[in-house]
Amino acid sequence: MKTAALLEQIRETNLSYLLLAKQMINEDRAEALIRLGIDEQTADLLADLSTAQLLKVAQTNVPLCSLRFPDTQVWKLAADQGKDKTISGMHAAILMAGRSVQIGQ
Repeated sequence: MKTAALLEQIRETNLSYLLLAKQMINEDRAEALIRLGIDEQTADLLADLSTAQLLKVAQTNVPLCSLRFPDTQVWKLAADQGKDKTISGMHAAILMAGRSVQIGQ
């Protein structure tokens, strides 16, 4: 993949992520804090961004979202294609929620 195309995809992803984050914060702040793994101050900043500011922040060449869970067990459970996907998915969600709380402290 060419560098210019990769950078454009990063910027598009940043914009999508920021729009989603802002919507989540506006609709259900408490849930957004947990799902996004952010603190109150960051939520305040994101909620207060104007459209122009949001577009400017999204134009950075660095991805604004990241893979937050270094625990391979979470990834194995999330990707489990076994016969009981519901239980694996719930177990992964519990592990991720616990990790989100640790990050926020």
